[in-house]
Amino acid sequence: MKIIVVCSGGLDSVSLAHKIAAEHELLGLISFDYGQRHRKELDFAGACARRLGVFHQIIDMRSIGRELSGSALTDDVDVPDGHYAEETMRITVVPNRNAIMLSVAFGVAAARQAEAVAIAVHGGDHFIYPDCRPGFIDAFQTMQDHALDGYASVRLLAPYVDGSKADIVADGARHGTPFAETWSCYKGGERHCGRCGTCVERREAFHLAGVEDPTDYEDPDFWKTATEGFRATEIR
Repeated sequence: MKIIVVCSGGLDSVSLAHKIAAEHELLGLISFDYGQRHRKELDFAGACARRLGVFHQIIDMRSIGRELSGSALTDDVDVPDGHYAEETMRITVVPNRNAIMLSVAFGVAAARQAEAVAIAVHGGDHFIYPDCRPGFIDAFQTMQDHALDGYASVRLLAPYVDGSKADIVADGARHGTPFAETWSCYKGGERHCGRCGTCVERREAFHLAGVEDPTDYEDPDFWKTATEGFRATEIR
């Protein structure tokens, strides 16, 4: 199957790219610049594409991102520290982000005659991000079937949607993903902060998967306090 992967440059999407390259025909990676403060992640997506020998296309959505205001990822709002599924992390939601990006990705896939678009949403995203849930994935596929009817047939692949980030780490290890060559931290500093929700989730995932974490964190032990006794209720 000829597949395009939506790749931010983060651990999840880079692991997915390596999985697709091993199991299918990876055509290329598509990334989005929506004005995120951690734009440096796009450099890691580019490095992944070069490593796998495929094209990397960055879609400039900065003008759109400016209209999706109120998120700590795009506005001058502090990124909160703590567990990734705490209520405070809702400030990292960029409204309708995945729906917008996937619509563009499906257009690119149809134009390039790809058979599928793959995205690395996972079960840990369900609590905070509504456009990462199974219901959204199913509904988006139905919408695209109508949108491309008679022109192209493109599937939406979300192999991790019912799994955890630890599952992704385990899968990435099986496919030789160079985890040190991925970027997760929402603060976009020189090093992973180790305190924001996505850093905590990343560190916890390696621990649960039993895989050594090569990431350089400013605060490598904060995740223990942030995750102690905390369990998020999954929303599907």
